[in-house]
Amino acid sequence: MTDKHTWNPGDDADSMLSTDPESEEFDLSDLRIEDLQESVSAVRDEVGKRIIGQDDVVERLLVCVLCDGNALLESNPGLGKTTLVRTLAAATDLQFSRIQNTPDLMPSDITGTEIIRETTDGREFVFERGPIFANVVLADEINRATPKTQSALLEAMQEKQVTAAGQTYTLPKPFFVLATQNPIDQGGTYPLPEAQTDRFLMKIVVDYPSFEDERTIVKKYAEGEKVPDVERVLSHEHLLAAQQLVRQVPIADDIRDGVIELVRRTREDEAIEFGASPRASMALVLAAKARAFVHGRTHVSWEDVTEMAAPVIRHRIILDFRAEREGLTPDDVVARLLE
Repeated sequence: MTDKHTWNPGDDADSMLSTDPESEEFDLSDLRIEDLQESVSAVRDEVGKRIIGQDDVVERLLVCVLCDGNALLESNPGLGKTTLVRTLAAATDLQFSRIQNTPDLMPSDITGTEIIRETTDGREFVFERGPIFANVVLADEINRATPKTQSALLEAMQEKQVTAAGQTYTLPKPFFVLATQNPIDQGGTYPLPEAQTDRFLMKIVVDYPSFEDERTIVKKYAEGEKVPDVERVLSHEHLLAAQQLVRQVPIADDIRDGVIELVRRTREDEAIEFGASPRASMALVLAAKARAFVHGRTHVSWEDVTEMAAPVIRHRIILDFRAEREGLTPDDVVARLLE
């Protein structure tokens, strides 16, 4: 497949992916692409000071940030998901907020509520903003919240706004929901509905570290070594500019068509009961652009597509019961379709 185009800042973004026409625009003429790419690479290095042996996870999380998308992190407890998100927010100068989801959590605990406040003119209702009003929102153990509370995140994730008491409040830019869930302890949980999982750009699976990486973790955090400080290496403004540039990364027509064909095959494969929607096609193209940007390239290659395919598609398809009986996973099916 063709995988190279020339690219200049200011080229028209791919119209298929221009989903936010009201987003803040930056003058890109004075910005060097290489400088922004180096800053993004520096973010990965800063996160690596505290997160050991999760290079693929860090890269995919960075891709979500550059795509202005949400991510669902799934892993067993104790693998550093919260530390990862906190460190990422610190390296990019973003406001961080954490929501611990429990069955008794109410929607107003997330979005905020109106309270009565005494003023010089008397009493008045004032909207007290909830933890959703931050750049990076960590929704910890999201599947432990009730469906009513989970739905409070839908408007924020998709529309970047919150409606309360008849008023609409715009969320800060950029805005991401980075949610976590535990796949092994399902007691007292509420599975995420398909409408909500589809709003996550990626589902990122965090696996156990290798022996060498785990030994480094133990030495760093259990034997008195000082935890390294994280420096801010990517400003708020440059992150927004990088998001704008990512959408302008060129992609060859045959690679774009290959992405669309891959997603369409999920609707026809006999192992899949419900396939992915066109939102998956848009997400995979955008994720491939962001990965190319992270790797310092100015064009999308087919390798970018293959690396991003499973994280983008795995949570958007439902396998047939016969495929599940045979022990197939969504990743197995995506790998077969890529072949």
